[in-house]
Amino acid sequence: MRLVVIAVGRLKQGPERELADRYRERFDDIGRKLGFRGLDIHEIAESRARDTASRMAEEAGAIAAAIPEKSLLVALDEHGENIDSTVFSRYLGSWRDQGVGSTVFLIGGADGLSPELRRKARLRIAFGSATWPHQMVRIMLLEQLYRAATILAGHPYHRT
Repeated sequence: MRLVVIAVGRLKQGPERELADRYRERFDDIGRKLGFRGLDIHEIAESRARDTASRMAEEAGAIAAAIPEKSLLVALDEHGENIDSTVFSRYLGSWRDQGVGSTVFLIGGADGLSPELRRKARLRIAFGSATWPHQMVRIMLLEQLYRAATILAGHPYHRT
């Protein structure tokens, strides 16, 4: 199964980019051994439209265009489920074992994801009830993907 992160906004060079790259590389190292075919990241430019509805619509169109056909969608959504790392790893392992071709994680911009994209998602997850900048959500997602891979591999990174 290939994993894809489609995120509105770009990570500039600096500590955030370095941390994101570190978790992505760690995932790639362990993920291949577990049957994951890679982790791609697609950055979508933030809309410059003046009103929220137009921004969300423009970003949703760009996100939708980047989603591979027949993908399972996971929306990062502040109103989504709060799940722990072990449950998250079970989802990934289950989808991999079911032969899902691509699992796509969607991270919206400052206004969030469009209602249509949220409805299409098989799973909506939140990283707690706090509001996080979308750049931080990307880093936290990449860490959780790496953590999930270590759980599936029985690696000691995740301690319960």
